[in-house]
Amino acid sequence: MNAKISDFGIARIFGSNAAQSSTTRIVGTIGYIAPEYALDGVCSSKADVFSFGVLILEIISGKRTGGSYRYNDGKLYCLIAYAWLLWKDGRWHELIDECLGDRHHASIRMCMQVALLCVQEDAEDRPAMDDVVKMLSNEQTSRPEPKHSAYFNVRPSGDSSACNISISMITPR
Repeated sequence: MNAKISDFGIARIFGSNAAQSSTTRIVGTIGYIAPEYALDGVCSSKADVFSFGVLILEIISGKRTGGSYRYNDGKLYCLIAYAWLLWKDGRWHELIDECLGDRHHASIRMCMQVALLCVQEDAEDRPAMDDVVKMLSNEQTSRPEPKHSAYFNVRPSGDSSACNISISMITPR
């Protein structure tokens, strides 16, 4: 329970005044990479918001983003999609890691809602990081309902890989 958080790797590819950038090489950790960056090479501050949301889901659940989790329908989902399904069905409490116990459920629910807002499929729907801080600090009491999460790809029940995404990594010579 001693989290060590550092730069998600996007900062170094921005220019000093850039709010958004397009790249030809994808850098970052699989599972934390925003879909618009992984698929189109378009990155912005919303890509870091996405990564932060994944981190919150991992902390709440005690599960890895690279894992596959079976839902009621018998299909396997990545952590982000699994969390969204639980939220949508009003079963969000099933995601909570046992080591967190039965206390602070209201705070954990709020954190899960904020995390799901951060990992929404469309970058424009994700909050800015200053709004995330306000929501987590309870300064902003109204929080919108999260929309569809990213990486909502279903795997056949026998396949244990996480999400349906492939990334080619290029290494220098």
